[in-house]
Amino acid sequence: MSNLTQQRYQKIWRTIRLIPQGKVASYGQIADLAGLPKQARLVGRSLGYAPASQNVPWYRVLRSDGKIAFSAGSEQSLKQIGLLQQENIAVFNNRVKLKEYQWQPDLADILWKLEY
Repeated sequence: MSNLTQQRYQKIWRTIRLIPQGKVASYGQIADLAGLPKQARLVGRSLGYAPASQNVPWYRVLRSDGKIAFSAGSEQSLKQIGLLQQENIAVFNNRVKLKEYQWQPDLADILWKLEY
């Protein structure tokens, strides 16, 4: 993995760690907030490389329509649903209502926590 790719992954993981418990974000939203617009696929790819020691709450990241990216009924999907439900996030038909649960960072988060 190149240095540039590793740096981008680190930015993505730091951004995902800012998602509060009980909230979710889309892959594209994370890319935008990490200063990597139009890199939603990079966000998904980065999650496959996230070391356990980084404690990246990968399960809080969903598709732009609120759907879980894993196939419905798959082991990974069931694990993600379970983790979301532990945070009182309702999941119906492999989907979360983004209007209700989507993370909307406040100005303080944007100015002092996010890195561009």
